[in-house]
Amino acid sequence: MKGEGRSHGSITVINAMPCGIGATMGVDLNTTATFEETDGRRSVTILNDGSEDKNMARICVSRAYEYAKMDESDGWNLVTDSEIPVSRGLKSSSCACNAILRAVFSVIGVDVDPVDLIRLGVDCAREARVTVTGSFDDACGCGLGGLVMTDNRRDEILARSDIGDYDVVIHVPEFKIKKTGLPLDRLHEVAPRIQEAIDIAMTDPFKAMTMNGRIISEASGVDNTLAERAMGMGALGAGMSGSGPAVAIVVAKGDGESFAKDLGIVPEELILTRTRCGE
Repeated sequence: MKGEGRSHGSITVINAMPCGIGATMGVDLNTTATFEETDGRRSVTILNDGSEDKNMARICVSRAYEYAKMDESDGWNLVTDSEIPVSRGLKSSSCACNAILRAVFSVIGVDVDPVDLIRLGVDCAREARVTVTGSFDDACGCGLGGLVMTDNRRDEILARSDIGDYDVVIHVPEFKIKKTGLPLDRLHEVAPRIQEAIDIAMTDPFKAMTMNGRIISEASGVDNTLAERAMGMGALGAGMSGSGPAVAIVVAKGDGESFAKDLGIVPEELILTRTRCGE
């Protein structure tokens, strides 16, 4: 029997590293996973990025069997594919964990509460050391959609609401930013400023994401010029997503393509998508 799992991307409203509180909004970018038990060896194939480490995927499979109190199959085959580029701040790891767990659980016949599945995926990401905070906010944005605020220190959802229907323009530079290279001391120093963005995130998420982007870019030493230009051109909100380097720009529905063209983003560094309000 072959099982399939799917999850979606999200973009940052509040980076959780300074305060432990994070917020994200779901976007319509897909990650899929296909899983089947076999008589052969255990195999992982990552179609969208063959250079990506496969340890996290293996951990997800093992933890799914452990959660179900079942012995892991001696042989299995896992294939993942994604529209989300890796290590750009667009929640590729959180999304992959959600999709892989769903695929495995569909094969072994276990129903799991959506938030419990997300928490299990967060545990997998922590074990694989691909996250600093656990990224519960990212995983909730990917798995639940809409606007979500979480406490990543306790893996709790603090608030959740619809985000509405908007176009999202994402600039994706060619270079990656790995979590091991982040200036954690400087990010912790900006906690009081990030708290101001947290206070308005659920009532004015676009202003909050813009404030967050300015603060995190400054602390990380990443250029924020594109986001500032986008705001000057009438974007609703713009800022670096996650640890970057991707910049997410929210505009009115139907305006994404023309806005990206006017902003001068080259096609090979552009993702056009939209907000996603539910699974």
